[in-house]
Amino acid sequence: MSRLLPVLLLCATLSLTVRAQQPAEKVFTHADTLRGSITPERAWWDVQRYDISVKPDYLNKTTEGCNVITYKVLSKQHPPAMQIDLQDPLQIDSVVYDNTSRLSFTREGNAWHVETAQQSQAPLSVHRIAVYFSGKPHESTRPPWSGGWTFAKDSLGRPWMTVTCQGLGASIWYPCKDHQSDEPDQGASLAMTVPDTLVAVGNGRLQSKKNNGDGTTTSKWVVKNPISNYCIIPYIGKYVSFQEVYKGEKGNLDVSYWVLDYNLEKAKTYLPYETHNMLKAFEYWMGPYPFYEDGYKLVDVQHTGMEHQSAVAYGNLYKPGYRGRDGSGTGLGMKWDFIIVHESGHEWFGNNITSKDLADMYIHEGFTNYSETLYVDYIFGKTAGNDYNAGTRRGIRNDRPIIAHYDVNDQGSGDMYPKAGNMIHAIRHSIDNDELFRQIIRGLNKTFYHQTVTTPQIVAYISKQAGHDYTKVFDQYLRTTQIPQLEYYFSDDQKRVSYRWTNSVAGFDLPLALNRNAIKLKIFPTTEWKSSTLVDGQAALFDTAAIRKMYYITVQRVKSPSALTLSSPQQEKLESTER
Repeated sequence: MSRLLPVLLLCATLSLTVRAQQPAEKVFTHADTLRGSITPERAWWDVQRYDISVKPDYLNKTTEGCNVITYKVLSKQHPPAMQIDLQDPLQIDSVVYDNTSRLSFTREGNAWHVETAQQSQAPLSVHRIAVYFSGKPHESTRPPWSGGWTFAKDSLGRPWMTVTCQGLGASIWYPCKDHQSDEPDQGASLAMTVPDTLVAVGNGRLQSKKNNGDGTTTSKWVVKNPISNYCIIPYIGKYVSFQEVYKGEKGNLDVSYWVLDYNLEKAKTYLPYETHNMLKAFEYWMGPYPFYEDGYKLVDVQHTGMEHQSAVAYGNLYKPGYRGRDGSGTGLGMKWDFIIVHESGHEWFGNNITSKDLADMYIHEGFTNYSETLYVDYIFGKTAGNDYNAGTRRGIRNDRPIIAHYDVNDQGSGDMYPKAGNMIHAIRHSIDNDELFRQIIRGLNKTFYHQTVTTPQIVAYISKQAGHDYTKVFDQYLRTTQIPQLEYYFSDDQKRVSYRWTNSVAGFDLPLALNRNAIKLKIFPTTEWKSSTLVDGQAALFDTAAIRKMYYITVQRVKSPSALTLSSPQQEKLESTER
């Protein structure tokens, strides 16, 4: 026992050290559930439309406004209240039902319970509540990475205002049902009352502009399509604009550029070229721009940029790269404007196809990260696309899973960008048919057009179209931090190769298509040893560097299988030829 004691102490110390190095398990509260789940007070009504008005006070950093929420009743039996979300320190001042009566309400943190028990609301009937709010809103400390209002100055020292709120939620600046699963089906409007020396820009199209005779104007912008809460955004500053018509896949697309006045000349020479390349590449790979009715525009901002639907925030200083950097390290990223490509890619994945739960944000970020590869592929060729995609792995940390906890407004690892993008690239190569892959990406945007979706829906669609069940592939890359490893070995005469997946989830089965100089081989590894017969030249396809470039995996050639004492049935299975 005396000899064992130091060993036991060492083991205990190592155990404590390992546990200390692991990220702490998140503890979620009732407030997290109210924010991130479909509560009973959310479930019985469906948002049809938002009509928002806001009047920001630049000097005092306060706002006041109203959101008229048009909704449809979904069920006969429902709670006596509806949950409206508005985050502290903003306050709801009053709620008016169908322009006739005031409703009482109580507050539970950032959730407001609006009493509706006295109202007659039959199933499928449509009603409106006008929610008036005011206060000193939360300010963003690091836009766009933190949420809230920005009360800033442009480079000439003049007032400039906007909002960023992805993740933190639109309820940081206006009252709404702040859950990604319920978009306003009939669109939205945003009316901004600002000093008449400034210009207010919003999503969609400018419907009206009124001079109020008191030194302010009110500009109303209207969106016809469904839109995510966090994409409805005001831009207020010394804006000027220029427009053009782009001949797109669905016909004439109205394109406009709203820039700070001192950027007008360089914007005219820079933005259209980059925008046209983006639209050509993305309409080819992903299908028609999803919001022709609302047009497409770029809006000049002081932060880096955001994917605000039909009003993409642009802050990349009118230069290629990402503010002078290339995240891939290949040099390819310095040949195009990252913000125009990435943030516009979200018009297809994020805005057109929206995840129901924040935990599935890789649907936004992973597919949009991969849209960068598709852009490079379209403009510079497939080899360049492969190089760029492999380069983006520099940003993968494998710190925690990409899919987070559901129903609590939780986000997973930032690996949802490059790692999820590399997963999609691996799936593309495993399909080994670029036209089929292209139709799958376009089909996603057509099948789930203007819809909110879940991971099972995405996986089922891709699997059905590709003819292979990719469930375990999604599980591997999105729900673990393990990098799958391909182990293989050759027979003595090099005429057979055996292979399997390790460091993977049970049942991991990513197919591998290996190609070089017209020599091809497709294998279907699983977590059990399998083998294939090789013909001339195919052994050379097992090149570690070449395989790793196409697939985000590790590759290990072994001298022999890990278990040489297999039972007879196991040995027969090992020696069977891959079909």
